[in-house]
Amino acid sequence: MYLTAKKVRQRENFNLNWFFYHGEEDRRPGESDTAAYKPVKLPHDWSLEYPFDEHAASCGSGGYAETGIGWYRKCFQVNPDVLIGGRVVLQFDGAYMLTQVWINGHYLGRHVYGYTPFEWDITELLYRDGGENVVDVRVDNSAQPSSRWYSGSGITRDVWICGVRDLHVAPYGVWVHNLEVTKEKVRLAVETLVCEQSTPVRDNSAGTVKSITVGTSIYGPGGKLCIQEQIKEEINGIQEAGRRSGENCSGLVHTFHQELELSSPTLWNVDNPALYEVITRVYADGVLQDEVHTVTGFQNARFDSKQGFLLNSVRVKLNGVCIHHDGGCVGAAVHPQIWERRLEKLKKMGVNAVRMSHNPPDPALLDLCDRLGLMVMDEAFDEWRILKGKELGSNTHESRGYSEWFDNCHEEDIRTMLLRDRNHPSIIIWSIGNEVPEQTVPEGYLTARHLKSICKELDPERAVTQANDQVCAEPHAATEEFLNELDVVGYNYVDRWRTRQETLYDDDKRAYPNRCVLGTENSGLGGIRGEYLMTLQERAGWWKRPYYSAPVEIGRLLRFTMTHDYVAGDFMWTGIDYLGEAHWPLHSSCAGVLDTCGFEKDSFYFYQSIWKRSEPMVHLLPHWNLNVKEGSILQVLGYTSCNSAELFLNGKSYGRKAYTYPAYGMTEKYGHYDKNPTPINTNDLFLSWDVPYEPGCIELVGYVDDKEAARHVVKTAGAPAAVRLSCYRQQMKGDGLDIAQIEAELLDSQGNLCVQADTELIFTVDGPACVIAVDNGNPEEMESMKKNHIHAFHGRALAIIQSSGETDEAGLVRCSTAEKCSAQTGTKQCTVRVRAEGLTGDGIPIIIVS
Repeated sequence: MYLTAKKVRQRENFNLNWFFYHGEEDRRPGESDTAAYKPVKLPHDWSLEYPFDEHAASCGSGGYAETGIGWYRKCFQVNPDVLIGGRVVLQFDGAYMLTQVWINGHYLGRHVYGYTPFEWDITELLYRDGGENVVDVRVDNSAQPSSRWYSGSGITRDVWICGVRDLHVAPYGVWVHNLEVTKEKVRLAVETLVCEQSTPVRDNSAGTVKSITVGTSIYGPGGKLCIQEQIKEEINGIQEAGRRSGENCSGLVHTFHQELELSSPTLWNVDNPALYEVITRVYADGVLQDEVHTVTGFQNARFDSKQGFLLNSVRVKLNGVCIHHDGGCVGAAVHPQIWERRLEKLKKMGVNAVRMSHNPPDPALLDLCDRLGLMVMDEAFDEWRILKGKELGSNTHESRGYSEWFDNCHEEDIRTMLLRDRNHPSIIIWSIGNEVPEQTVPEGYLTARHLKSICKELDPERAVTQANDQVCAEPHAATEEFLNELDVVGYNYVDRWRTRQETLYDDDKRAYPNRCVLGTENSGLGGIRGEYLMTLQERAGWWKRPYYSAPVEIGRLLRFTMTHDYVAGDFMWTGIDYLGEAHWPLHSSCAGVLDTCGFEKDSFYFYQSIWKRSEPMVHLLPHWNLNVKEGSILQVLGYTSCNSAELFLNGKSYGRKAYTYPAYGMTEKYGHYDKNPTPINTNDLFLSWDVPYEPGCIELVGYVDDKEAARHVVKTAGAPAAVRLSCYRQQMKGDGLDIAQIEAELLDSQGNLCVQADTELIFTVDGPACVIAVDNGNPEEMESMKKNHIHAFHGRALAIIQSSGETDEAGLVRCSTAEKCSAQTGTKQCTVRVRAEGLTGDGIPIIIVS
């Protein structure tokens, strides 16, 4: 049972106790029968419940995944008390795509875009007095290929059921607008949109409301009250809702404006992501009607044609990565903890910015970026009116996409993105599109102007960009009119054409000195974890490079970006491997520095060596279990942030080498250096040794001021002898939704990682949890990931387990075993074990918290 009428505003998670049916036939909305359905929890993505199929309609762009049509059904009850003077709203954070919803057989409507939220007021359609209600949802992802990457299929984000009174804050109705941000003070404009709706089931005998009061309280990072002010309006000031921010309120609305000033603020930045809580209370004739909590932060983000990017008046280089929305083996139904583990690793690599490619993200992901101190480029669309080509499968004759819905849906979708996201301090720039073909056509700038105008209407301060892949392209380049519409010109693959391999941004800087410049997408090192392209003859495409040459090209752009102030930064493609945009037999792209499991590739350490210069580190590659003839000359690479590094193989030194970054000249007077220059032997951002291969122990030692500061040891591993498990978190909520992420590694008898082992691992759980997905990072893994067993890939695998707690009729959390979890008993425990042929596996105990 939901919505227990304890608060003026309630928001309950609605993810449990759903049923799912995959098929095109009509499921007769309104019926409570679920015999043909299977039980599921939300978020849910049915695409990965099937093996990957070379002939799937989604084709390589969609990861060769199953699509089609799916039906969801849930039966529930609502406490009748919440309907007295109140309303009930059903909210979806996202569903891919063409989603239709019914309540008790009554059709509510349709939402097209798979990445924006939507909701319906269901008050007048609910059965009261304990009656059973039925919600039916039809998700249609049958128009394929619909995307240039894996989209997933289903209700892929959270669903909520909310209770509000007739007088309430409208959806996304609180906007904390930073007018002026300095170290000394923050001047704010707080805009609150209050909505009044009438409810036929309420008793109206008390008469109408005479006045409305809105109170705003702001609490600092430590919980201290900073500001508390009220504003009062008479009822005759209420007006019809306008398109600016009242689209989802069908009643009467009024906008309240407050200007507040906060002295000695703690500003949000990447090192100290300070967050404030804004509490909005609405009163009618002195009686509390609604209360909304908004988490925000205060920062001043500015792009400049000379200084690049400034955060709180301090120049900051954007060390960014692009990411897609999927979570590997869980598909598009990504628990926030999966993102948290990934983002923490990227931040450890030196990442300070994330581009949401190429659609509005899950709101939980933005919450994490706020909390972790990651700046965000929030992006709206991959297509405008012109359809982009998808990689077609053998049985696919037509490409589909958002372009066929753009004219009808784009304004609602981009407005929803801005309204939902504009309070997030992590967002520093809006992107209205990615690589749209309109950039090269004469009238394309008009669409860019229109989309930018919406952004400026709803958020006048933040800059607007578009990721352009056709700047100086042949045979058709982006038009000057199009680029001039953008506050910041986003460059995708700036080094792709002719001499720009060398000159990069400089040609345009001379031609357009006042242009703000940002690398919205450029090549990363990528590659498949644990595999190394050895020679040019092995290449199977112009984009594939041997492991020893890839960092040369990447390093050239990286050095330029880091040492030219006018370049605001770069978003490397990509931070994480993602499903789709692949060619059979691969089901995923291998462009990330993390694979789909979130395991670090060698390229992770290349960026870390540049972006985290203050922390001594070394990393060598390739691994030392290579299938090559003994005595073969190999190039061993070293990534380091140290002054120099020395390579040893079985105790023999192959010499100390060094590079400098950033190169720095004399200071104060001729012949004076702040530090003694280190003799260097390369201008690349990495080191390289030619070494004859022989099994054993290879080591890279890093030196700072001639003292050992870091060491990386790699040994030739023997046969697998054991399995080591580790868990990202040691606690899991017993709510039936929380997860734990289990990393498995195959070790030899000496504890070395068996990087070439592919032993099958079977995961089991003792206690109130179960395995819901497995992954190994292998882009050629073709079986369904929704199982409890998988072969290791280069010695590693990942399992996702989920709490199996349920909600009983009293609304309490309970576990699926005889022992009951409650607030009184506190915790339970489950244990994850792994079984492999001939190997011993340790167990990981996980605490289940009620």
